[in-house]
Amino acid sequence: MSKDEVALILQNLENLFPHASCELIYHNLFELLIAVSLSAQTTDKAVNKVTPNLFAAYPDALSLSQASQMDVQKIIQTIGLSHNKSKNIIALSKILIEKYQGEVPREQEQLESLPGVGRKTANVILTEGYHIPRLPVDTHVERAVSYTHLRAHETVLDL
Repeated sequence: MSKDEVALILQNLENLFPHASCELIYHNLFELLIAVSLSAQTTDKAVNKVTPNLFAAYPDALSLSQASQMDVQKIIQTIGLSHNKSKNIIALSKILIEKYQGEVPREQEQLESLPGVGRKTANVILTEGYHIPRLPVDTHVERAVSYTHLRAHETVLDL
């Protein structure tokens, strides 16, 4: 795809969704990273209900890195997958402290190396937190686009 085609697509998306924004409530990059990590397989609304208590108890990477998994799990239990999510956000907080001086990295590969952070989460952090243009794409969208792409080729072949 050429740069002009990419620019056209981005402009069309901007025209279609001029006020698109992240619905997660956060006050800094650390909170954004944790909130996005927690949002997997649940709604932003559900995450926004648990993060005020989570961030009151653990306002930064250092405090969360020292947290008890049981305590974190109790705070986030209503969002589902709380066992794995609590383990991941504590582990990623430890890595932030040990490897990144408590700061959220701004490189895709570094973000994806954190426990519980995949491509979509990394792209949200880069887009929302660092204002680096990315398209955070959900797996359902990827499947729909792939299906549409295949159907387009079938149509061309049918001609």
